[in-house]
Amino acid sequence: MNTQSNLTVKNTPPLRVFTLLQRLVGPVLILTLAGCASVSADRASARVDPLESYNRTMFAVNDKIDTAVLIPVAKGYNTVTPDFVRAGITNFFSNISDVVVFVNDFLQGKPRQGAQDGARFVINTTVGLLGFIDVATAADLPKHREDFGQTLAVWGWENSAYLIVPLLGPYTIRDVWGEVVDTPLGLYTNLHTTNTHIAEIYGVETLNLRANRLVASNVMETAAIDRYSFVRDAFLQRRRNMIYDGNPPPLPDDEQ
Repeated sequence: MNTQSNLTVKNTPPLRVFTLLQRLVGPVLILTLAGCASVSADRASARVDPLESYNRTMFAVNDKIDTAVLIPVAKGYNTVTPDFVRAGITNFFSNISDVVVFVNDFLQGKPRQGAQDGARFVINTTVGLLGFIDVATAADLPKHREDFGQTLAVWGWENSAYLIVPLLGPYTIRDVWGEVVDTPLGLYTNLHTTNTHIAEIYGVETLNLRANRLVASNVMETAAIDRYSFVRDAFLQRRRNMIYDGNPPPLPDDEQ
C-alpha cells in the first residue's frame, strides 16, 4: 500500500503542484473577492438608499396595488384599444410634457434645444391636432426629456437619496422637489374644469402609461432576483444618464 498522502507535494511534477495550489487557494480567493464586493455594494447602497427599510415596504405596497389593479386593467385596455388610438393618447400627453421640457431647457442653459422643443410643441399642437399626431419628429425635431429634477442636478444637487413615493413609485428626494416645480407648468393645474374631469384625464394618462410598460414589467419579472434592487439601480442609472444627456462621467471608485 502506498502510504504517501495524496496531498504530498514531494517529487510531484510542477503542473500538478500548480493544480493543487489552484484548488486550495481558488475558493478562498473567490470568497474574499465576493466579500469585498458585498461590502462595497452595501456601502454604495447605504449612500444612495439610506431609506431602504421604508422604501422596501412602500415598494411592496405599490407592487401589490399594481398587481391587483393596474396590470389587469392595463391588459384589458390594450385588448380593447386599437394601437393607433393608444399611440395618439401617448403622443397627446407627451406633447403636453414638452412645455415642461421647454422651460427646463433654458434653466439648464440649453437655448438651442429649448428653441427646438418650443417649435416641437407648436407644430404638434397645431399641425399635429393637439399633439395626437407626432409631426415634429418627422420634421427632424426629436423628443427630449428635461425636468426640474434634472435642472437641480445641473445646478449642483448631483446626489440625492432614493425614495419610493406611495402609488407613484421611484423618485429621489431631489426629483420630488422637481415635480413640485414642474406640476404648475403641466396640464392639470391649467384645466378650468371640475376635479372629477381632472381625475378622469389623469386616470387615462396613468392607465396608458402603465399599458405601455407591460413588456418592461415582463422582462423585469424574468430577469430580476431582487426586484427592488433591480428597479432602484435601473432608475438611478437612467436618471444619471438623463442628467448628463447620455454621457455621464465615470463614477468614483467608492460609488461603483
